[in-house]
Amino acid sequence: MSSVWAIFKREFAAYFATPLAYVFIVIFLFTMGAFTFYIGRFYESNIANLSIFFSYQPWLYLFFVPAIAMRLWAEERRTGTMELLLTLPVPLWATVVGKFLAAWAFTGVALALTFPIWITVNYLGQPDNGVILASYIGSLLMAGGYLAIGACISATTNNQVIAFVVSVVVCFLFTVSGAPLVIDFFRAWAPLALIDAVASFSFLTHFLAITQGVIDLRDIIFFFSLIALFLTANIVIIDLKRVG
Repeated sequence: MSSVWAIFKREFAAYFATPLAYVFIVIFLFTMGAFTFYIGRFYESNIANLSIFFSYQPWLYLFFVPAIAMRLWAEERRTGTMELLLTLPVPLWATVVGKFLAAWAFTGVALALTFPIWITVNYLGQPDNGVILASYIGSLLMAGGYLAIGACISATTNNQVIAFVVSVVVCFLFTVSGAPLVIDFFRAWAPLALIDAVASFSFLTHFLAITQGVIDLRDIIFFFSLIALFLTANIVIIDLKRVG
């Protein structure tokens, strides 16, 4: 774990070494606020909770999280620092996990800085803070899922734009797999078991379940299993490209 910690510290500090991280956070917070209070018409709803805030997050994450993930490995390849990174006396798995955790922590910092919205809701009314806390946990887990997908795709190319676009598409497919439009398409010809399997991969299904205030073990297992799957694929891809 010391190897993971070393990579984590190196990568996390690198995010704040340039103004880019601060610009990203400002844009993230501005967009979240705009979608909550203006597009979501928070004040007109006269409901003191953050359901509007969290309802937009899966769609905003589709663009913000791949933007973080696209540089994880593509940038290393483009600048030629991949070889240097892989020659460090650190196991490959520790490097992959450390870089992922640093990106996840950075995403967590951006999410945590939305706390003024939480304060605003408590000032205006008496929301169920237990539900809000569960929703934040679900939001962080969902961001981790998007990030693991994006990191895996970033490992396949040295072009950040390609990594971003492909990540958005794949994350979108995972997001909408449980949507009525998708289910109706499969219902016309697929067996029920396949329909249930497709729906079970939907980020929306698991995230919205958590935002109801119930942290079901099945939803937690889903996100962590998906993260583990794509991190494993990330390790395999890096290893194959290193050998090749």
